[in-house]
Amino acid sequence: MFDLIIIGGASAGLAAAIYAARKKLNFVVLTEKIGGQSLLTERIENYPGFEEIAGYELVKKMEEQAKKYGTQILEGEDCEVLKIEKTGNSFRLNTKGRGEMETKSVVVASGKRPRLLNVAGEKEFTGKGVTYCSICDAPLFEGKDVVVVGGGNSGMEASLDLLKYANKIYVLEYGLKIIGDEVSQEKLRQSGKVEFIVNAKILEIKGDKFVSGVVYEDTVSGEKKELKVEGIFVNIGQLPNTDFLKGFLELNEFNEIVVNGKTGETSVVGIFAAGDATDIPFKQCVIAAGQGATAALSAHKYLQSLL
Repeated sequence: MFDLIIIGGASAGLAAAIYAARKKLNFVVLTEKIGGQSLLTERIENYPGFEEIAGYELVKKMEEQAKKYGTQILEGEDCEVLKIEKTGNSFRLNTKGRGEMETKSVVVASGKRPRLLNVAGEKEFTGKGVTYCSICDAPLFEGKDVVVVGGGNSGMEASLDLLKYANKIYVLEYGLKIIGDEVSQEKLRQSGKVEFIVNAKILEIKGDKFVSGVVYEDTVSGEKKELKVEGIFVNIGQLPNTDFLKGFLELNEFNEIVVNGKTGETSVVGIFAAGDATDIPFKQCVIAAGQGATAALSAHKYLQSLL
């Protein structure tokens, strides 16, 4: 039986692993793929200690540091956790292909995944002009023409982030109207840099090595149109990776894990959570890493109480 199992191998999970290893806990990290959403970011410029670093490089450094302290990381689709059950003072994790694992405590750092457009070119140009995080990547598009997909509040926030950098911003909304905050809409209109386009269905993202344009269909006229842009910010929602927790612990209306912001404790004693899968409002890798450290230290304190 493990002292701790960490679910997730991105910023929160790897930070938790570093702290768990330094506390000499008997633990393992389960992840389908190391890196999480950091892999979607070509360059990170807001992580302390690095003026600029590729997302995959930052994650690689975290992984190497965790392994330096002896962290065991199990990676692959077979490591997906399907269910957690409480058995007395311990927990049983049912995995997709690794069988059952028992542990005294758990840190859930399963993260979120962006809701995808599922159009031609999206996968090929992710990290090469297609991005899902304006806070992370807006500065990379200074002086460029970009598209923001989504006319809700997240689309408005992304457009506001881009105002300081982009030359021209096209906001494409599939529906009949822009539904984001009216105050934000007005600010964007007054900037003179933003054009709202409704009834727009994205068909294809074009490019060579990097994005060069997007093709969309006017759902009213049926006409296909192309915009010459170098960046596409997809803001049509985020999905927390928490399906395996439904009915087991408390989730909010967005299926995020409800946590104690000071400790990372969840509604189930012995289960802690960190990162983008939680209800902590700001989704940034530096914040997730801090939460991961907190959750691991809280788990250690909990384990000490069992002695």
